[in-house]
Amino acid sequence: MTRVTRGFASDNASGAHPLVMAAMSEANAGHVHAYGADPWTGRAHELMRREFGSQVETFFVFNGTGANSTALQALIRSYEAVICPASAHINTDECGAPERFTGGKLLAVETPDGKLTPALIEGAITGVGFEHTSQPAVVSITQSTEYGTVYRPDELRAIAETAHAHGLRLHVDGARLSNAAVALDCSLGEACAGADVLSFGATKNGAVLAESVVFFDPELAHGFKYVRKQSAQLASKMRYVSAQYVALLEDGLWRRNAENANAMAALLAERVRAVPGVRITQAVDANEVFAVLPREVIAPLAEEYDFYVWDERADEVRWVTSWDTTTEDVERFAVAVAEACAGA
Repeated sequence: MTRVTRGFASDNASGAHPLVMAAMSEANAGHVHAYGADPWTGRAHELMRREFGSQVETFFVFNGTGANSTALQALIRSYEAVICPASAHINTDECGAPERFTGGKLLAVETPDGKLTPALIEGAITGVGFEHTSQPAVVSITQSTEYGTVYRPDELRAIAETAHAHGLRLHVDGARLSNAAVALDCSLGEACAGADVLSFGATKNGAVLAESVVFFDPELAHGFKYVRKQSAQLASKMRYVSAQYVALLEDGLWRRNAENANAMAALLAERVRAVPGVRITQAVDANEVFAVLPREVIAPLAEEYDFYVWDERADEVRWVTSWDTTTEDVERFAVAVAEACAGA
């Protein structure tokens, strides 16, 4: 089988951490009860409460789209709406799944850096009580954002206060919450402070398939087990999903993985920032670098090093580093970028 070159397309492109694979292998012994009634799931629930608070209710699912769609199903009715950035994964990369499964509407707000603000949220709250308008019910933010930027604690607090003041719930898409926590030098719980519901991802941080929905208010979780089942997100052999969370949370592997990914993004940005023809377009807070390149160099570089063009019209590309990205990977790629730009 042909091996794909180590590149910068996505942290989904990297493999699983060996300790995660070992945990799944360890769980692959004997018979245990299915659907989460097993020791690994019990331990994973304990660790989630340690990270996010003793009151949280956690439900493990297969993927990020499933986590977001089911979380939003628990928060809105079909005539209600979710305010989110236009760049949000739920708006751009989930094939309309949140709207299909909730029956509600996404109110996408343009932002320069992927981050909502209280003013942007309040500007989207219109038509309240008007029967012809979808009723705003949820604010959804991504931490860290799809642009690799991170909400600071004061920003999180202001957004939560704004949402709750208007009677809205706050949902956090935490597919890269670990990277945000490392960037902020804080706990996982602090990185999503104020959230009512969290989609907490592990897949992008060294797992195989491991996502979860975390309810900070147990009342919101009422009936969610049926939502998860009906949405085809209930794993029969749950121990394999749960074992991945145990491996990541038990002794801080989640943090070590995210630290490497963030450090490699910072290094990449440092190496290419001064290259003539390269313009970094966003703050490099977590593990993503966005840059504008000369148009003629993008396709050849992407073919060799595997990355996505983010905005074709602006010649903007996205480079994502992973738990297993090495200094050598970054240095080799930075040299290639410099050489390509010099040739252009």
